[in-house]
Amino acid sequence: MRYLITGGCGFIGRNLISRLKADPDNQIRVFDDLSVGSVDALQTVMPVLRRGESEEPRFVEGAAELVIGNIRDLSAIRSVTAGAEIVVHLAANSGVALAVADPEHDCGVNVLGTLNCLQAARLHGVRRFVFASSGAPLGMCEPPLHEAMAPRPASPYGASKLAGEAYCSAFFHCFGLETVVLRFANVYGPYSGHKTSVVAKLIREALRGETWTLYGDGRQTRDFIFIDDLCSAITKAALLPDVGGEVFQIATNSETSVAELADRLRIALRRRGVEAPPAALGAIPQGDVRRNFSNIEKAAAHLGWRPHVDLDTGLALTLNWFLQQNAEPA
Repeated sequence: MRYLITGGCGFIGRNLISRLKADPDNQIRVFDDLSVGSVDALQTVMPVLRRGESEEPRFVEGAAELVIGNIRDLSAIRSVTAGAEIVVHLAANSGVALAVADPEHDCGVNVLGTLNCLQAARLHGVRRFVFASSGAPLGMCEPPLHEAMAPRPASPYGASKLAGEAYCSAFFHCFGLETVVLRFANVYGPYSGHKTSVVAKLIREALRGETWTLYGDGRQTRDFIFIDDLCSAITKAALLPDVGGEVFQIATNSETSVAELADRLRIALRRRGVEAPPAALGAIPQGDVRRNFSNIEKAAAHLGWRPHVDLDTGLALTLNWFLQQNAEPA
C-alpha cells in the first residue's frame, strides 16, 4: 500500500512508520510542518528522502519520502496526496491546553486543515482516510465512553476534533470517501520525548529530579493506551473492509487515576534505580474532565482489535526508551 501520513514526524507517526516498514511492499510518504517533529527524529525509525519545494512527490521503496508543508495550505496537501491509497491524518493542534490558549489557531489546524486533507483525498481517489480523533468530543459525557453517545465537548480542542469527525462523516455519505474515525485514549510509549501528556511529563521530571505536579487532587482518571496497541488499531482501520464511515473508541476500557499512575510509575522507576521525586498538587487546567475511559467493544467486534499491553508493562517499556535516550552521548 502507498501511505500518506500527515504529521508523520511526531510521536504516533514514527511508531506507525516503524510498524508499516516491516512490510517491504508498503511505501510511505510523510507530510509535516516540523512544528513538533523533526527530520532527524524521523530518520531514527526509517531512512528519509526529503523532497524540495519544487520537486514532484514520488513514492519510493526503502525510505520515507518527506514533504515539508502545512495542512492549512490546500495546494500543498493536494499535491502531496497524489498517488496515495491510504491517508492517515495525524497532523493536528494536539491537546486541550493549546486549544484553550488559542481557539482560533486550533480551529484553523484541526477543522480547516482536516477539511483540506479530505478534499485532497477525494480529488485523488484515496481508498481509505483514517482520522485521528480523541475522546475529547465526548467531553462531559459520563464514562465509559462509547460511540453511540451524543457529543458534549468540554474544550475548544474537543469541539475542533468533533468538527473533523463530522466532515469525515459528510465526505463518506456525500462523496463515498471511505473515512474511519479513531478516538484515541491517552497514548504513551517510546518516541514521546517531546510530549506534554502525563506519562512522558512524569518520566522527564523524574529523570531530571524535578517535583511531580499532579493537577487537581490526583483522583481524575484517564484511559492509558500503549502506542503499539494504538498503531495496531490504525493499521486495521486502514485495511479492513466494510468499516467506512465508522467511529471507534481506541482505548483499554481501564480507568486509572493520575495518582495511581504516579504510584505505578514510581515502582517502575525504583526497579531501574531511579527514585521518584516528591509530588505536589496543582490547579486543574481549563477544559479538563474529571473521568475518562472508554468501552471498546465496537472496535473488538468490527476491527477484531483489542489492546494487549498492560499498563505496568507499557510504563516499563516507555521508561526504558527514556533511559536509553539519556544514556546516549550528546
